[in-house]
Amino acid sequence: MKLPTYEVDEPDINVSSLIDMVFLLLAFFIATASLVRSEADLGIRLPGMLAQAQSVDMADEQVIEVRETGRVVLNGLEFDAPDSVDLPQLVSTLTRYRMASSAAKAEPMVTLQGDDATKHQRMIDVMNACARAGIKNVTFAAGGE
Repeated sequence: MKLPTYEVDEPDINVSSLIDMVFLLLAFFIATASLVRSEADLGIRLPGMLAQAQSVDMADEQVIEVRETGRVVLNGLEFDAPDSVDLPQLVSTLTRYRMASSAAKAEPMVTLQGDDATKHQRMIDVMNACARAGIKNVTFAAGGE
């Protein structure tokens, strides 16, 4: 008896979805690889030497006391009138402090210390004076005394 013979079909591998996935992965890696900066592109400022004729002793920070009466005291010296909003004397002193700090390659820092009964507007006036002088690092001291 003769047995029927069946033709065996060769299995087909559908590679179109595989190619699609490879292209998607390739596009993903190309898009994300440009986000990483190489070490040569990083801007690094190395510390340098500043030649000065004479050494300058500077305080790390300046403490501005704002009294209850509205008086502004910096390093024991009173600046401007209690009703002055612009505080021009304080601005000029803080500007000189900022310029001296930048010459010494230091960050100018100011700490505001107000009494418990100091008006908020007076503290804002002093902060505005610091901003006009170009000082960005301003902090507040806790407690009035």
